[in-house]
This record gives sequence, C-alpha cells and structure tokens, in this order.
Amino acid sequence: MLSILSITGPIYLAILAGFLSVRAGLFKASDMRLLGGFVLYVALPALLFSALSTKPFGEIIRPGYMVAYLLGSLIMVTLGYTYSRLVRGQGAARAGISAMGMSCPNSGFVGYPLGMLIYPDFAGVVLALNMLVENAVIIPLLLALASQQKGASPVTAFLMAAGRLVRNPLVIALALGLAASLLPFELPSVLTRTVGLFAGAAAPVSLFVIGGTL
Repeated sequence: MLSILSITGPIYLAILAGFLSVRAGLFKASDMRLLGGFVLYVALPALLFSALSTKPFGEIIRPGYMVAYLLGSLIMVTLGYTYSRLVRGQGAARAGISAMGMSCPNSGFVGYPLGMLIYPDFAGVVLALNMLVENAVIIPLLLALASQQKGASPVTAFLMAAGRLVRNPLVIALALGLAASLLPFELPSVLTRTVGLFAGAAAPVSLFVIGGTL
C-alpha cells in the first residue's frame, strides 16, 4: 500500500497544489490556460526532443509496442464513433470528437507524470511513441471522420488534418528528436542542458494546471 502511495501521492499533491493556489487567489483560473499553453507548446516539445535526441534510433523505435498501441486506439475509435453515431444519434462532427475523447489518452498531462514516477528512464520515450502514433494516424483519422459532415472526402480531410498537424510544436519536436538520434555525434551540452531545463517543467506544471482547472 505504501509503495502505491509513494507513486500516486506526489501526483495528487501536485494537483492539490494547483487547486489550492487558484482557490487562495494566488492564480486566476484563466492563468491556467497560459500555463497549459506553456506545457503544450514549450515544455512537452522540449521533453520529447530531449528524450529522443539522447538515445540511439534503434533504442527508440519499438514496432511491437507501436502496433499494439495503434490497434488498441483503432478499436476504441471504432467503438466510440459507432456508439456515438448509432446509439446517441450524433452527427459526423460530434461523433468524431466523442470518439477522440474515448480513444486519445491524456499522455502528456497525466500519463507522463505517472510514468516518470514508475519508470523514469523510459517515460519520455514511451510518451514520444504514443504521440507519434496519435499524431500520425489517430488524430488525422478522427478529424477526417469529423469533417465528413462538411462535404469533404475522407481522404482529403485526412490529408488536410495531417498537414495542420505537421506545424504542431509536438510533431516538430518528434521529428527533430528522431533526426538527432540518427546523428553520429552528440549534440552540444549547452543545447541539451537548456532543452532539459524546459523538459523538467513538463510533469509538475501539467499536474499543477490540472488542479488549477478543477
């Protein structure tokens, strides 16, 4: 029991800190949006780049894990979209968003902090693989499904969604990190340490934001 609390306790305490900070007036609820943006557009991209660029490419890509994660996500997409359309009677757009909520886990704001406490040496790489699958297949697929109601063909909608995601800082960080892992030399320490400073803020600030939005 104590071993479980030693893992989950820091997570709940960090969330509680965010909740109490807003309740006490130290931060406004609207401030959490800014902090969330920092996590999403600065800290998490830095984390992904740091996790990937410091390991050889062969140690990063795990086909078995990626296929299992992809299949599990596709099953949830199918179930969520079908349920939303047939049972709840939602249109294509709302069904696509509902399926996204059912199939896309909160890897960055919850999954990574939890992973850091359980397996800190691999949490960053696992997060990167999850986001690689999500941004390459799952999210474009869901956006394509949601766009059917607007008259666009699924293929066109998929390509348009993929094109928008290419400009996402998380996707850019994934690409740069994978490219850096292929280099025959190490990156300058001044660069890796600077990126590491921002990466270290990802877990605590993300949990703080969750608490602040409750």
